[in-house]
Amino acid sequence: MDNRQAIGSWLSGPRQAAEDMGADFGYRGQQLGLPQEGPGAIAPLGRRFGAIAVDWALCMLIAYGLFAQGNKEALGNWALGIFFVLSVLTVGTVGFTPGKRLFGLRLVAENGGRVSIARVLLRSLLLCLAIPALIWDRDGRGLHDRLSRAVQVRI
Repeated sequence: MDNRQAIGSWLSGPRQAAEDMGADFGYRGQQLGLPQEGPGAIAPLGRRFGAIAVDWALCMLIAYGLFAQGNKEALGNWALGIFFVLSVLTVGTVGFTPGKRLFGLRLVAENGGRVSIARVLLRSLLLCLAIPALIWDRDGRGLHDRLSRAVQVRI
């Protein structure tokens, strides 16, 4: 391997380097039995980021509307609490938050059914901690989704 190939494999990451050597990882969601494209496929990261941005903005607006006359420094904390409640109530009942619905996403259990309220509570708590949501597996699922055995899919 010459220097250009070594640098190229470093820049493209370990997955690309392994694929260049002949490893076949398949598509995202294949191990879970999900389709590659269309409804039921793993949700793309861009849509997931867009959905959480919409949900966070909505929670900030609610927190500002409810607590604007109080301590302005605490608005972020109130928004986080509202985000937790919004996530538990909406995902626990209909399977999506307003942001997920706007971006055409839904949260389902790994087996394809509904996510139980205990798993929704766990997932929402881990999502509020942020770090578990930033650790992804090869399917693009965050640690919060893996631990709650849930999958974000396209509607």
